[in-house]
Amino acid sequence: MADDVSAELKAANETIRLWPDGPPRTIPDVGPETVFRSPPSGGSDTNMLRNVSDPTLTVFPANRAKANGVGVIVAPGGGWRILAWEHEGIDQANWLAERGYTAFLLKYRVMGTPVDPDAFLETRKVPPGWDPNLSAAKAPRSLAKLTRDNAETAYAREIACEDGVRALNLIRERAADWGVKPDRIGMIGFSAGAFLAVDVAMTPGANLAFVAPIYGGETGGRPVAADAPPLFTAIAQDDRMLFKVVEGLYADWSNADRPAELHIFAKGGHGFGMVRRGLPVDRWIDLLEDWLADQGFA
Repeated sequence: MADDVSAELKAANETIRLWPDGPPRTIPDVGPETVFRSPPSGGSDTNMLRNVSDPTLTVFPANRAKANGVGVIVAPGGGWRILAWEHEGIDQANWLAERGYTAFLLKYRVMGTPVDPDAFLETRKVPPGWDPNLSAAKAPRSLAKLTRDNAETAYAREIACEDGVRALNLIRERAADWGVKPDRIGMIGFSAGAFLAVDVAMTPGANLAFVAPIYGGETGGRPVAADAPPLFTAIAQDDRMLFKVVEGLYADWSNADRPAELHIFAKGGHGFGMVRRGLPVDRWIDLLEDWLADQGFA
């Protein structure tokens, strides 16, 4: 019993640097890490991060009375330029920990943004020519179509995946410290973090127990492995950026005869995360809870 208590105290508030000796590759021109306030979809201002160059994992120990031995890596979104740290990160990690999961909040590297706050705000404006009311027939089917094959974004996506795989390996190495079973580690991600989660799931040898990409993720034409993890995904139909991309992800998983569950809500926009707005989309997290139990991860 004493050892159990010691492990729990050791895990509390623990933050682990992924690459203490430096990563194998870096993203150029990233300034000092900055916290800023911004509203998520339909919510009030929350803390977000930008200019992340030193990736970390923050441990949220499982509720001891409900601990189930399952670990979950949480990857916030933000277009590989910011991290929606609260409503797609901390709030999700706390939700998991309260229900007996050990959550690991991943702060992965992103592209650099201007240090000056006003200059940074200019970079967050809607891209020229983007129409949020695109018909379904014209909505993007891939991230490349959405970003116009932007090489900078593609590189940042690769770097994020490196951080995700590194995080998974570190958790497996120290699984006993947190009472996590090495073969019961899954991942949930939002938007860019959803692409990250799928990229990790499709990395040979990663062997995630499950993957839950929320409003994002794609196979990019890569074959879905015969042992790919069970997939849960959710999106709002009025998210014209990514709802067709997510439909394609589900189809690829399903066509490979892998377990997959897709929920499409009529309204919700992009980036709702853990924000409650009195809409049916609020229930996505309850559906995830039911799915995890059905898959044997509860």
